[in-house]
Amino acid sequence: MTARARRKPQPLATEFFDRDPRRVARELLGKLIVRRVGRQTLIARVVETEAYLGKNDLAAHSSSGRTKRNEVIFGPPGHAYVYFIYGSHYCLNVSCMPDGVAGGVLFRAVEPIAGIEAMAQARALEVTELHRLTNGPGKLTEALSITRADNGMKLTDATQSLYLAEDDFPKPRVKTTPRIGITKAADLKLRYLVVGNPFVSRA
Repeated sequence: MTARARRKPQPLATEFFDRDPRRVARELLGKLIVRRVGRQTLIARVVETEAYLGKNDLAAHSSSGRTKRNEVIFGPPGHAYVYFIYGSHYCLNVSCMPDGVAGGVLFRAVEPIAGIEAMAQARALEVTELHRLTNGPGKLTEALSITRADNGMKLTDATQSLYLAEDDFPKPRVKTTPRIGITKAADLKLRYLVVGNPFVSRA
């Protein structure tokens, strides 16, 4: 489960994100988030996501139109959309759909793969508390040192300090549920998770 990657993970193509967020959210499960912090590389596997569909999705930031704050989510595809929430933590999303069309995917939980000690230190946790390390959107950004400074970063470029990558992880068994932690459009089944993975935010 926590074995280190044997080779440098290869970035996902921009075309992967130039699609309906529902497809992207499902197919991101099992992919990797790669984060470089100084000389150290942190790697985590995506195990839970949520899709956000644009102006007709009342839970999406884009539902009220394009602003300076949310412009990344309107494209081009494959870029990081990072925002601060509840005055306490950041959330990481990736833009989807063609340039000019709003849509995105929220990363809700990841499974630590490499750089686990650094993640634990960033979260002020003991390594023995591994199951609590990245099982939530705010937890994973803290563990990976992701902040608003990463907003707009091209996540398909392996030269960046943050990118999304392929993995040889077997195709996971996926469960779809309503989104959680929101009040608007909360009944839509747009949350995707790897069945049985201990790092999902809520079973």
